[in-house]
Amino acid sequence: MSFVDEEIVTRDSTKADAKGRLGEAAQLIREVVRFHPRLFLIAVLGAALFAVCTVASSIGLKWMIDRVILVRFESGKIDLGALVAGSVIVIGIGLLRALGVVIRRSFAGRTEWRTCETITEKVIDHIVGQPIKWHRQKMTGDIVARCGVDADASVAILAPLPFSTSVVVMMVVSASWMLYVDIPLGLLAVIVFPILLALNIGYQRRIDRFYNAAQKELGTLSEAVHESFDGVMVVKSFGAEVRETERLAKISLRLKDARISAIGVRSVFEAMLDVVPTLINILLIVLGAYRVKAGEMSVGDLSSFIYLFTLLIFPLRIIGYLFSEIPHSVAGWRRICEVLDEQILDDPNLKIHRASDGIAIEIRELCFSHQDGTQVLNDLSMKIESGKIVALVGATGSGKSTLLHLISGLIEPSSGSVAVQEGGVALVFQEAFLFAESLRYNITLDSDISTERVMKAIATAQCQDFVSDLEQGLETVMGERGVSLSGGQRQRVALARAIAHDRPVLLLDDTTSALDPKTESNVIGGLRGISTGHTLLIVASRPSTIALADEVLFMADGRIVDRGTHESLLKKSEHYRLLISAFEHDRKEL
Repeated sequence: MSFVDEEIVTRDSTKADAKGRLGEAAQLIREVVRFHPRLFLIAVLGAALFAVCTVASSIGLKWMIDRVILVRFESGKIDLGALVAGSVIVIGIGLLRALGVVIRRSFAGRTEWRTCETITEKVIDHIVGQPIKWHRQKMTGDIVARCGVDADASVAILAPLPFSTSVVVMMVVSASWMLYVDIPLGLLAVIVFPILLALNIGYQRRIDRFYNAAQKELGTLSEAVHESFDGVMVVKSFGAEVRETERLAKISLRLKDARISAIGVRSVFEAMLDVVPTLINILLIVLGAYRVKAGEMSVGDLSSFIYLFTLLIFPLRIIGYLFSEIPHSVAGWRRICEVLDEQILDDPNLKIHRASDGIAIEIRELCFSHQDGTQVLNDLSMKIESGKIVALVGATGSGKSTLLHLISGLIEPSSGSVAVQEGGVALVFQEAFLFAESLRYNITLDSDISTERVMKAIATAQCQDFVSDLEQGLETVMGERGVSLSGGQRQRVALARAIAHDRPVLLLDDTTSALDPKTESNVIGGLRGISTGHTLLIVASRPSTIALADEVLFMADGRIVDRGTHESLLKKSEHYRLLISAFEHDRKEL
């Protein structure tokens, strides 16, 4: 079931009429309330208790004035029984009213927090469930904004909503009581309700577009800041700090302008919420005094009337606050729904077939093109036997990394088929990514892997030299993106992660590029030690690494153009010899 009707999501808010906007707000309320209805109901009941006691307190005030205070002035005596009874009633009503406030505030806050948490989890689950193809089309900062800022905005309506629902009941009861006490004054008091409603609708129509613009610019700013932090080394190396600051400042300025416009409209609206009830209250006092003088109502009636109307001013402002939050919440909810209503694409990994016995990887007529039509792989076919160490060699842009991504099921081929050995593959990227968690977490990814197995993987990946120096061992936190480790150390931790998960096929995308030759040789030796029952497909550019492989696959123009041992390819392929010579030259230059 869709979280929000498609017609509502796509409707241009700047052209929608009041009915459409209120319908959208009602849809939003239904959607956010249904996540935790029990908590919301308790909050509403607390608010209802407050509303009932508010009306009851005005009736109690009338009784105290007419039966106790005025009697004292007229007779000079105090009816102690009436005084005690009235005091007990007033105090009891006050305590119940306070209890209603406590229940409403605590459970409304809990409802808002729990709902925000639930929505955030749903958004994250939906995003994580999308394949790599989807993520490559999205801006990271914008996605982060939808998980955080937009989720908070979408539930902001929940804070005033329980009280607002009870206020409606309170206004109906209060209006009935005031009309019962005095029809002319009651009509004057009740007229404020449609006036404020009209103000709210007009306000909503004007403020909506400003909040939409602000939420959009906030997502853009979040993405830009995220991008700037990731590229800080590039910015500093080219001395572009000032230009980058100016770029962010321009986006911030657009966000500020949208927010200032929204604040301006909101300020005028809130001022009207103060002025209109105040004017009505003054009129009630003046006209009520004349009616008391004329004997058409008692002092208690007038006092109760004014007291009740004064008490209603604040609830009416809460309704105004609810209306002021609706555009903000709707804008955030729209952006949330853009993610939640987006269909989860098929997982390319589901299209990976099982290879026949004795075969680790089998590829038939594999083709892959980018969305812009650029051909990367073209009619590629190959088989790799189980238990082999195979080097994948080719010039930059020949399709090596793309091939590994296809084998691991991260992306889907344009045509052709991929089959791997039962048990799957583990891919180690060239750029190792570590979480800001413990070393143990980064290796196990919270899987049920024994410490013994983790330590064995660390030894195979040649991590002992720096792991032994960590004060907290496996529980040492790596810092954001593994900042506490060098590039070579991060590569080895990523390799240990793949080894610990014990997949039968291990794919290494130039994983040892940041290692010195000695450490690289030790790592390859350790991998050869586990090669029994395991297949290693290594993208390599070091001749020493390539020479350690049982077989070399030579790629060019998206195809496997030749294969054999390193020595045999050097003898029979001129293109291969030139490439290896170029690799050696590059190594010497470094």
